[in-house]
Amino acid sequence: MLNKTALLSFASAVAISSAALAGSPEVKVEVLDKVFDPAGGFLAYTEFELSGEPLAEGLGLDLDVLDPNLVNQPTAFDYAAGIESYEYSEEAMYAVNYQSKMGPHIVNGPLNKARGGSLESLGKRVIELAGSVAFPAEEIPLNMYPITFPYISALPEFGQAVDTSVVSGDEAEILNAHGKSKIVKVDIPAYFRDYASLAWKEEGMDKSFNPGAAAGIMLKDVMWAQDFMGGMHTIADDLEVEAESAVMDQDGIHALGVSTADGFNGVILTEMINDRLVTLRDQFGYDGKMLGVKLTASYNPANGPIWFPRKVAVTEKTENTVKAIGSLKVIDGASTLRDTWLMLWPLAEIYAYSDQRTVNTNQNPAFLAVFDGAPFAAAADLNKDNDPMNDVASDDVFSAASVLTNATFKNLDALHFNKEAGTLVDLYDGKQGAIVTTYDAAYALQALNIFQRSQDALAVGYASADAGESLDTARGKRALELIKAQADFILKNLIADNGLAVDGFEIGKGAQAGQSLGTQFAVVHGLTSAFLATKDEAYKEAARKLFLTIEAKMYDKAIGTYAAVPGQPTEHTPYTAAAISAGLRSAMLILRNSEGESEPLLDLASLTGRYESWFRTVINGRNVNEGMQLSEWLGDSGENVVAGSEDIDTDADGVPQVVQAGTAMVMAGKVKVSAVK
Repeated sequence: MLNKTALLSFASAVAISSAALAGSPEVKVEVLDKVFDPAGGFLAYTEFELSGEPLAEGLGLDLDVLDPNLVNQPTAFDYAAGIESYEYSEEAMYAVNYQSKMGPHIVNGPLNKARGGSLESLGKRVIELAGSVAFPAEEIPLNMYPITFPYISALPEFGQAVDTSVVSGDEAEILNAHGKSKIVKVDIPAYFRDYASLAWKEEGMDKSFNPGAAAGIMLKDVMWAQDFMGGMHTIADDLEVEAESAVMDQDGIHALGVSTADGFNGVILTEMINDRLVTLRDQFGYDGKMLGVKLTASYNPANGPIWFPRKVAVTEKTENTVKAIGSLKVIDGASTLRDTWLMLWPLAEIYAYSDQRTVNTNQNPAFLAVFDGAPFAAAADLNKDNDPMNDVASDDVFSAASVLTNATFKNLDALHFNKEAGTLVDLYDGKQGAIVTTYDAAYALQALNIFQRSQDALAVGYASADAGESLDTARGKRALELIKAQADFILKNLIADNGLAVDGFEIGKGAQAGQSLGTQFAVVHGLTSAFLATKDEAYKEAARKLFLTIEAKMYDKAIGTYAAVPGQPTEHTPYTAAAISAGLRSAMLILRNSEGESEPLLDLASLTGRYESWFRTVINGRNVNEGMQLSEWLGDSGENVVAGSEDIDTDADGVPQVVQAGTAMVMAGKVKVSAVK
């Protein structure tokens, strides 16, 4: 899109590489379901982002050596993580946010309504945002369609012919994954700059609101917004610099964002986040009887719980020539643990990103500059003190995030935590259920870890494992209590005699059948999060032990990656992909051998090999149109349009271009991986 190498990559000359894709070609990845699920999909893409540049850099890579056209350089792992995993994550976000039309347009959202509610008022706001990062208005992509929230699911196939007319071109030397290079004419098609023809099929959309889907896109948005807005840049030559103060963008020399292009995406994503927060707060609160119960800073579930229901049908209407929310009807009013932890994680990230509390001396000055009144409203002085319960109502990002974070955390505790059993349960529908899904109990540890860090003014985002001086807030302490209780419950009740985690548990009856692949890696990641939060070595050792059991019982040599039952086909969903990416990253950064440890399977070289083989097999696929990633955008992940060529996969990584695939650059809902016999 508009990020740092997208336009330059078309004309960059590259060196020849002899590296080839790792692994046997005798593996088939069959796409069983193309439907995109924003809840699971964007959870996976968040893990892909964290397992991208941040992971590669954390392992010592100089990111400056990465080039999308230098496939498998400097190593196959570095490229799979630093380029492919990272860029797929970013481009999928744009596909849904800017192109898909799978939700109401923000022109009809609450923020723009307060400014006048017209296309003209939104246009002025976008120009204002572009100015704050010194982005030329004439370079804003045409026909962007920013949505308030994505629907619960959609078929990511294009609803019309894509405009592939050539608008410009250049000569470049390109290199594919098999080490072959040639000098070609590279075309830039119209759809690269004009998104009108990239809208998805209307008939493939389930036009319903789901809190997990809304949370999934917010998680992606805030993770990238923090990346894009974490520094400043010089206006004259667009060079990234560290923010030395919160007023540095007012000196006429510097502007917000780590670059002009990244800054533009950062402020647009932040605007969309703000729109979603206010919409959630004011329109989707549910008390079991009525939808639209407004949440406030003083919310206490003991006085009557208010939550986000699992499924709300949306009847669309047209305003300003685009989609708007017409009427809403609750279809399934339950609160689920999955929706709740999925919501808590991004809300905690947003809270930290926009944090203006005067007691927080750790805040990045670049973030403070974003929320100082221009381009985004500052919080009221009362909302910056250390008492969130006295906040005054406000639509600014921090105030809205504070209300929603407080409510979601309290609901996780009051509605989903069974005090007697010491575990989080799946369902609340007026009364608390008794079923524990291990995947969600484990992932809730990650959400609680981020929540605790946000409350105590510790770094989140890419730096969520970093140490720092904690504020030791009451809510942070309660989060740590919940983390310890849930982690202890997992160790006591959810690890079977064979050393693997069970998929579920019913209070009063015991463990349920099933030991799925996604569950195992979710528990590895969750226990690692518990270790990082509590510093209790028992959780780290349990995570290492589980990882080694996965290796012993679930690694399938025939396909070169993990399987639920080696020798048998395995189905993967976005939730499986999320857990494997996160679990392997946890192993590489935290669980790997340290001084005095020599377990071969926890050696870094072994772990990076496992990651690269899994990613290239399951996500990319060994053959074109076989992997979970349905298609690939142009530029940043190594794909190009070569003039006069019918090649649909110029980098030979198995992932076709969007037009030839007929789908947006998102992941499938389900694939089956098996050995070819």
